[in-house]
Order: sequence, then structure tokens, then C-alpha cells
Amino acid sequence: MIQRSLLLPETMTIDSEPLRAAEFAALMQRFQPFEPSPRLAVAVSGGADSMALTLLAHEWARAAGGMITALTVDHRLRPQSAAEAIQVGRWLAARGIAHRVLTRAGGESGVRGIQAAARAARYALLEEWCRVEGVLHLLIAHHREDQAETLLLRLARGSGLDGLAAMSAAAERAHCRVLRPLLRVPRDRLLATLSAAGQRWIDDPSNHDRAYARVRLRQSEPRLAEAGLTAARLAVAAARLGAARVTLEAEVAMLLARAVELHPGGFARLDNVALAEKPAALGLRALSAVLGAVGGALYPPRSARLDRLYRELCQGLRGGRTLGGCRLLPRRGGVLVCREPAALAPPTVVPPGTIVHWDGRFRLRLAATAPAGLYLGALAGAAVGGARRRVPGAVRPSLPALSDGKAVVAVPALGYLRDDVDGTWLRASSLSFRPTRPLTVASFTVV
Repeated sequence: MIQRSLLLPETMTIDSEPLRAAEFAALMQRFQPFEPSPRLAVAVSGGADSMALTLLAHEWARAAGGMITALTVDHRLRPQSAAEAIQVGRWLAARGIAHRVLTRAGGESGVRGIQAAARAARYALLEEWCRVEGVLHLLIAHHREDQAETLLLRLARGSGLDGLAAMSAAAERAHCRVLRPLLRVPRDRLLATLSAAGQRWIDDPSNHDRAYARVRLRQSEPRLAEAGLTAARLAVAAARLGAARVTLEAEVAMLLARAVELHPGGFARLDNVALAEKPAALGLRALSAVLGAVGGALYPPRSARLDRLYRELCQGLRGGRTLGGCRLLPRRGGVLVCREPAALAPPTVVPPGTIVHWDGRFRLRLAATAPAGLYLGALAGAAVGGARRRVPGAVRPSLPALSDGKAVVAVPALGYLRDDVDGTWLRASSLSFRPTRPLTVASFTVV
């Protein structure tokens, strides 16, 4: 359903005034530095929020000598989605704004998980476009009410500090950074911005479907406000919790720098004495970070199991343990943390000239001159003589190895190359430790 621009009432509060270009520039200033003549991508569904962000970002980029590209993801979940994407393109073309439609085949059915699946697919398409085009900044139109809803939804799920800090204003992804400049801006100001610009938008019917928890919560806003839980107060609370999270993350980073030695072969040495000297709130986070980096898992282990392992480490680990896809083995002067062989990903074929990620830990860029038929997988029990480097025996089975389906061709972490193989293509390739959850990440950002 396409909405016409709304007329603002004569008696207008600050929360319903259009967002001025100078105000938006101040919001973007917090994300500096940008490159000269910055290029940005803006996710635009055609809804009011993303349309307002697109217009504001276009003016900002143009003033800086740069440009934006608006990206619409068509999930094909509704019959009218393709036509709506075309309409968005027409509106933006009239304003001189570049627009691209990223199409994904539909297929989700039922309500449970459909929004999460669509969100994950949407971000994957957006970030892949940024990677291919070399765009470093992806803008998302989450605003104050979105932040307040996120806080309440996570509170209902029993989230801890990280969850209750709600959304970060900036998030570093593999190929770009995701920026949310509008987290402190009320929804009404975005509507007013469109009205002042004479710009229409598209109303997605799913935004009114009470099957979704966020919609039910949004429709409860008047009652929540009566109880003092206004969007403004909730957003401020999220910002305060976010500031606490930033402080805690900085302390954890300092502890990791002192207590952890991370090897490019994908294993770590942990000083459990240094871990035990700090408060449990820091130690647990540090331990979770180590397990995430070495184990390659997308999510941390359950808190009860993490708590138990942490207590054992603090008391002096006796015997091996496994958690989060990792093995923890006591060694003189600390603990060896390596990948659990039973949890390793299977080998994956690597065509010449491609990039693959394996086991949630390693990224291989294989040169176009490499032979065909190579696989990237675990060394496991394969014998490789003449290796130039040494690693602990417990680590060797989990090391990434290239094979031709018959025998191991190369093990970069050991400096091994089979005698009958020309190493020219290997020198032109690169294998790097890039875990799904790095040991440390860019700090949570509060606006």
C-alpha cells in the first residue's frame, strides 16, 4: 500500500519536526573517518524509515563529494514485492539516486523464524553487494522506537547486559561496517522529513501483522507510555547499558591481551592464573571469546557449561575438557586451547581462483594458477614429513590442509609442501585465520 506524504499539524513538537541536514551531518560525524568522496550503500525497503534515511544520506554524501547507492532486497515473499521494488527505483531515480534490487528466491513458510531468516538473508545480500562493489559503509534505518522495542524484546527473553544494550550504532562486518545513524531519532521526525520533501513511501502489511512479537509490542506503545515506558526513556536506558558494555569490553580486551596468545594456526595458549585474578564478569567473557575464536562457532556456549569450565580453570585444570568445539588441555604454564577433532567441518572443494571459508575459522584465497581438484580440510592423521615448523601434537589433527583427494599437498601452518608439487601457485595464494567470532571485535558503539 503506497502512502501519500502526510501534512504536519500546525502545532508541532520537536519530535515531529523534519530532521535537518545539519543534524544528520552531526549524526554522521560520529562515524568518522570516511574516505574522500565517500561511497555508501543504504538499505531501503521503500518504507518510511528507510526512504527518509536514503534522502538524508544522499544529501550528506553529495555535500561531501560522494554518492550513495540504495539497495532494495526483494525476498519474493509477497506477490507485490517486485512491483514495489520497481516503484522505489522510480522514486529514487527522479531524485538522481542510484538504486539496485537484490533478489532472493522466497520459500519460507509459517510464522516461526520467518523474520529472522529473512533478516539473515537480507544482510547477506547487502554485505555481498558491498564486497563486490568495494563499498565500505552500509547504512540501516533503525530509529529510536526500533531501539526501544529491541530492548523490551530482549528483556522478555532474559538477555544479559550485551542484549539489553540493544543495537550498536556501528558494527564491523567482514566486508563493510553497518551504520545506524538514526538510533536516537524519533520515528515521527522521519515521517515529517518525508512530508517536507514531498516523498511517498510503501507500507508493508507485515508491519501490522500481530503474528509477529515486534508488531504486538509496537501496538502496545500507548499503554507502555502510560506506565512511563516511553520510547525516549527506553532508548536512553539502552544507551546507558551500552556505555556499561563498552567499558566492560575494554576491560576484557586488556585481559585477553595479557592472558591469551593466539596462534595463526588456529589455537591458543591461555594463562588461567591471569584469568582467575580478574572478576568473574571479565573472566567469563574472556573465556567465551577464546572458545569462540578457536572453535569457530557462531554462538557462545551455554552459560551453565561456561561457568563450570571457568571455575575449573580458576582452580587449576586437571585433565582435558571440551566445550564450544574446543579441547582444553593443561600444559606447563597454562592451558592449550585447540579445535576439537570430532567437531571439525568436512573437507570442501576449492576451485582455482576462488575464496572459501572453512570450519568457521579459516579463509583461503586460491590462486587461479592452482591445479584443479584441490580440497581444504583437516590434516587429521595424515603423515607429513619434512615440515619446517612445529606445533603441539594435539593441534596437528585440526590444522587446515590442502589435498588432491589422494594425499596431502600442503599444510601452510607447518610450512609443508609435497615434494612433487610446484609451489608457485601456493605462494600466490593465501590462507588466513579468520574465525567467525574473532578474539576481539570493534567496540560496541553508542550514539
